[in-house]
Amino acid sequence: MANSTIWWLIAGAAIVVELLSGTVYLLLLAAGFAAAAIAAHLGFGTITQLIVAAVIGVGAVLVWYSIQRKRPRAAGAGTNRDVNLDIGESVQVDAWNSDGTATVRYRGAQWTVVQRAGHAPSTGEHRVVEVVGSRLVVDKI
Repeated sequence: MANSTIWWLIAGAAIVVELLSGTVYLLLLAAGFAAAAIAAHLGFGTITQLIVAAVIGVGAVLVWYSIQRKRPRAAGAGTNRDVNLDIGESVQVDAWNSDGTATVRYRGAQWTVVQRAGHAPSTGEHRVVEVVGSRLVVDKI
């Protein structure tokens, strides 16, 4: 069996495993295997094919890793307005309990409200900045 055929089979196997696992890294390594197959078609030796596979595959993984590190992290579901439509809404806090919580009526139900850490509780209108379980974390407007 020709070297190029072996490289194509390895690349195909990496793609199948990538489809089953859902990671992009095996797809990038498969690009390296495909580059080695092309090198084999061009008549390069086995050592050159291995070097091409390593450089292209690992290089692609490193480039993808650096791109991912530069992207901002997605906000958690509790603070993401796209996931939780309560974020950014206003509630009226009339009184705070001694334990730092308050009870407000919001969307037709009673909710427990806590002030965001580092802020002193005060009455008045507050904006929901996070939802933690069944508690609304708020900031004073």
